[in-house]
Amino acid sequence: LFLAGVTPDSTAATFTDGVVIPEYVFICFQMTFAAITVALVLGSVVERMKFSAVMVFALIWLTIVYFPVAHMVWAGNGYFFGLGALDFAGGTVVHINAGVSALVACLILGKRIGFPKEPMPPHSMTLTGVGTGLLWVGWFGFNAGSQLAADGTAGMALAVTQLATAGAALAWMYAEWITHGKPSVLGIASGAVAGLVAITPASGSVGPMGAIAIGLFSGLGCFYAATRLKRAFGYDDTLDVFGVH
Repeated sequence: LFLAGVTPDSTAATFTDGVVIPEYVFICFQMTFAAITVALVLGSVVERMKFSAVMVFALIWLTIVYFPVAHMVWAGNGYFFGLGALDFAGGTVVHINAGVSALVACLILGKRIGFPKEPMPPHSMTLTGVGTGLLWVGWFGFNAGSQLAADGTAGMALAVTQLATAGAALAWMYAEWITHGKPSVLGIASGAVAGLVAITPASGSVGPMGAIAIGLFSGLGCFYAATRLKRAFGYDDTLDVFGVH
């Protein structure tokens, strides 16, 4: 409680025998995972949820959904971990968890006024581009950092993250180009995020060609989910959290 007993000398184990890192570093690293996951969920209900409700939702959702799932997948005595689940940097803990929760959240809150008849594009493509760039760079810490060491596996995770993301961005771009007659910055940004998401659980396991394949398939699959699937079912997922995650 309030990090009682944790000191600057406290350490956390890594995947390398005999190698440890400061526990404060590990705590802050895990804190960023929790923060980004609840932020992802809230992307589906942008423009129709009160800020006070967001604060209450974040506290409850993290406590009863995120923390138990994180424990089941990553802890040595966790249920999914015991079944042999491999989730290097949060494909289940962060992305499937957030994607499903986002769908439930937007269904419960209902549609925005005017959806889907009125066009609702992003208010600033400049900010969309900046945000995508920040995510792309930050994801290297997300994936490579999950090795908890500066070694070859971390380097591989960094490399395959780049390859999968580029592959997905290109796949989405070409799918949009073929379907709608021209590519868009928003499509490329959405494809990049799809690739980042898809490579996350496998970034410690696959090589360059596997990463490119994952990127291409995720770009195409998420393009379909964020466009046709969304229209077919009529749910109002503001930032396509479910479709991309």
